[in-house]
Amino acid sequence: MADTTKLFSDKSDIYARARPTYPQELFKYIKGLCADHELAWDCATGNGQAAEGLSKIFTRVEATDISPEQIAHHKHLSNVDFSVCPAEKTPFADHSFDLVNVAQALHWFDFERFWPEVHRVLKPGGVFITYAYGWSEITPEIDALVDSKVKQIVEPYWAPNNRLIMNAYRDVDFPFETLETPDIPIRLEWTFENLMNYLHTWSATRRCMAENGNDFFEAARSALLKSWGAADKRRLVTMPMVIVAGHPA
Repeated sequence: MADTTKLFSDKSDIYARARPTYPQELFKYIKGLCADHELAWDCATGNGQAAEGLSKIFTRVEATDISPEQIAHHKHLSNVDFSVCPAEKTPFADHSFDLVNVAQALHWFDFERFWPEVHRVLKPGGVFITYAYGWSEITPEIDALVDSKVKQIVEPYWAPNNRLIMNAYRDVDFPFETLETPDIPIRLEWTFENLMNYLHTWSATRRCMAENGNDFFEAARSALLKSWGAADKRRLVTMPMVIVAGHPA
């Protein structure tokens, strides 16, 4: 757990700028899942990327994260309470939430402790949802450079947890009957610096830098910029999402 805290505390300011926001179609789907929209828990909120969308659906949102530095860079949302708290043990009352939401973080949790906490804090008939995005898709040339100049180099530095998300959570034993979920990709317009900041936030990138220095990343920057064109040019970036939802019994 301490390692997880360190991973997401390091470079939390870049994380706040670089991590993608989620599409409105996702929150329309979430709204339709819930019978009531009084209170949601955004677990492992990071800087509040998902909390912002939830704040437009629910009267109030509790947004927690294990990292004080991530919370320090949170978005300012009038009906969202941000606090530092582990996913597996919270101060929330029994049966208090209409929704438990986990965005891009489920693979870091201790499931033996997290699932009982979800069951404890959800209202009867409440909904659990988790979602995560995959590799970015820009152009075939840029994607190939990201693969050869960054992904292949940092591959040994991914934690075992990351393999769960790479396999679209198929290896996670969800303790409830899952619901049918839509295919909703993330689509963004990024400048070159948006891309590089995003690549920099990968935990494997930071581990690789810590062990080997930044030379590989600077070489990637140079190669990618040639393919990107002008640094301020905006390109369409698409990220497929895996979404899993259900009503825990």
